[in-house]
Amino acid sequence: MSKIAIVYWSGTGNTERMANAVMDGVQDAGADGTLFTAAEFTPDRLNEFDAFAFGCPSMGVESLEDSEFEPMFQACEPMLAGKKLALFGSFGWGDGEWMRNWEDACRADGAELVCDSVICCEAPDDKAVEKCRRLGAALCQ
Repeated sequence: MSKIAIVYWSGTGNTERMANAVMDGVQDAGADGTLFTAAEFTPDRLNEFDAFAFGCPSMGVESLEDSEFEPMFQACEPMLAGKKLALFGSFGWGDGEWMRNWEDACRADGAELVCDSVICCEAPDDKAVEKCRRLGAALCQ
């Protein structure tokens, strides 16, 4: 059985709702999923899981949240080569530049993005929730 870590930061609850939908997709696919907030996850846990979903909303000038999520993610980056992962998050304005930059950074780190990232404006609607469920399932393949 695949072990999937879902690691997220959420300020308003939008990205947390997306993380829970990713978990539903992981469980529906028959895998073992574990939810972590960014504050709970450390790089030494990377070897415990087969794949990862990282979720963070766009903050400020289309960037990752910089007090908890970004430091945790930057600490993980040197160990992402060959790891299967997927990205998700919400935004309030802009065009998704933060996600494109984040995807580029993951590819540069040698990570394997297993599916399209999921982004939504503000609260996730039913369509975004379903995409998150599919993202979770994709991590299990």
